[in-house]
Amino acid sequence: MKINSINLAALFTAVSLIFQNAFAAYVPTYKQVAMDVESTSESETYAWLEAWPEMHEWLGERTIKDLSACKYAILNRDWESTVGIPRNSIEDDKIGIFKPMFAEQGRVVAAHPDKLVYGLLAAGFVQKCYDGLPFFSAAHKVGKNNVSNMDVPQSNPGNPWFLLDTSRAIKPLIYQSRKKAEFTAQTNPDSEEVFKKKKFLFGVDTRDNVGFGLWQMAFGSKQALTDVKYAAARAAIGSFTNEEGTPLGMKGTLLVVGPSNEAAGRVICYSEHLANGASNPWKGTAELLVVPWLA
Repeated sequence: MKINSINLAALFTAVSLIFQNAFAAYVPTYKQVAMDVESTSESETYAWLEAWPEMHEWLGERTIKDLSACKYAILNRDWESTVGIPRNSIEDDKIGIFKPMFAEQGRVVAAHPDKLVYGLLAAGFVQKCYDGLPFFSAAHKVGKNNVSNMDVPQSNPGNPWFLLDTSRAIKPLIYQSRKKAEFTAQTNPDSEEVFKKKKFLFGVDTRDNVGFGLWQMAFGSKQALTDVKYAAARAAIGSFTNEEGTPLGMKGTLLVVGPSNEAAGRVICYSEHLANGASNPWKGTAELLVVPWLA
């Protein structure tokens, strides 16, 4: 292929189509567990996270929640993925060998929000949320009481699993997008990259980040996933109240596991009988979501 503007434009169109097809073929799942928030600045502050909406009898003035106590902010981060094609490969019409790479790049970029969201969920035992404590903690303050949304730590923890309430407009996690993924190229044959390294660059960049929503909508564990532990998680998440003692009405609707806990999760969520042969009272109480970013 002769290196000129017409052929390079055609090349960009071809590889962009490969990228876009692979990008569209991937079906992300992060929206099941995370609010999809459009960001308009460098960062966003979620001052409303502590202010649970509640109905009160209207006697005198309105009851107004103070939003100034919570200053939980999510700073957007820059991400990129770049593929370089040697000039010789273009001149020798060897673009076909790069097609799988562009297809994989499309899949990776499409999976980027999933990777961020579930990576943060897995880190929730150490990463802090709006109240200054780890998202999964035994010491969340509700009024004067300590409330736990996790199993007590053990000396030899296993792979994590999570029971979430995803039935509401507010979700346990936040995916914050400032700039959508954009496929671009540096195809100027006179560019410094081509002159010095004999490479044409094709890349994607995006700007986003993730954060925690409400810890009351999640229960995390690193203990073995059994029907007993699942029952305890459901009881815990269903017992959460606001500072006035009013039940929040949380319920575990989604069981999130990694591949190592898939078999146990399927038994709990879908089987008529438990592993010991007993009738399974938990069948149908939650959907199962298996994600590769959990062990």
